[in-house]
Amino acid sequence: MADDPKTLVSTDWLATNLRNPDLRLLDASWYLPDMKRDAQAEYRAAHIPGARFFDIDEISDTRSALPHMAPPVEKFMSRMRAMGVGDGHQVVVYDGAGLFSAARVWWLFRLMGKTEVAVLDGGLVKWMAEGRETEDLPPIPKERHMTVQRQAHLVRDVTQVAAASKLGDHLILDARGPARFKGDEPEPREGLRAGHIPGSRNVYYKDLLNTDGTMKPVARLREIFHDAGLDSTKPVITTCGSGVTAAILSLALERIGHKSHSLYDGSWAEWGQFDQLAVETG
Repeated sequence: MADDPKTLVSTDWLATNLRNPDLRLLDASWYLPDMKRDAQAEYRAAHIPGARFFDIDEISDTRSALPHMAPPVEKFMSRMRAMGVGDGHQVVVYDGAGLFSAARVWWLFRLMGKTEVAVLDGGLVKWMAEGRETEDLPPIPKERHMTVQRQAHLVRDVTQVAAASKLGDHLILDARGPARFKGDEPEPREGLRAGHIPGSRNVYYKDLLNTDGTMKPVARLREIFHDAGLDSTKPVITTCGSGVTAAILSLALERIGHKSHSLYDGSWAEWGQFDQLAVETG
């Protein structure tokens, strides 16, 4: 894998750069309730040296009834400053599942205009499997100034997605598992209809990953997206259950050089609850 500090870096790259004073490492572990894992407790027990914990549910728009929506710019800035993450830093994000929630935080940084950010390929799982060092004490951060320029083109709301679905001028890619996409399996969140956004295609996020949680090679990613109908002329909207695994698709699109993509932040947690929005099954 070619290391790219703007998308994906290997455990070897991180080990080499771990002591760089301009590196900021974030543990962005987050789990679905049925995974029965406590991300913060796991962080307190063991994390990569120097990593700060990024709480996806807390660093969000808590005024919204939808789960972990992108935070207001001011909140993101103040949280990052307090964590000692600021301008001029190279950020690396990882999670405890291999490659699951870290991509969401990568996308959040991009949304805030920060491009010097990468996901650790294979995450904490690969790091620990290789016998690399961990620690249990959090770092003591020094505040660091951060400037933010929100990139509105990287996010889509329900109105924009409904228009895109109707007009067919975007390729809408859904990262959920095939059974949920088809509507054969109930949604984990109560009160949501089963199925998918009309006209959307299914690219299950796990199909982009190897068994060890690393991302598949660029050539294979291109094939998977091509099979889902990707062409160079159409912009892409990524979606999933609540905007977390959709970001894995966004990261993979960036890896293959498809720059025109945005993420539907509300995802199925929003679309699935409104009867006036059409749903397709099968």
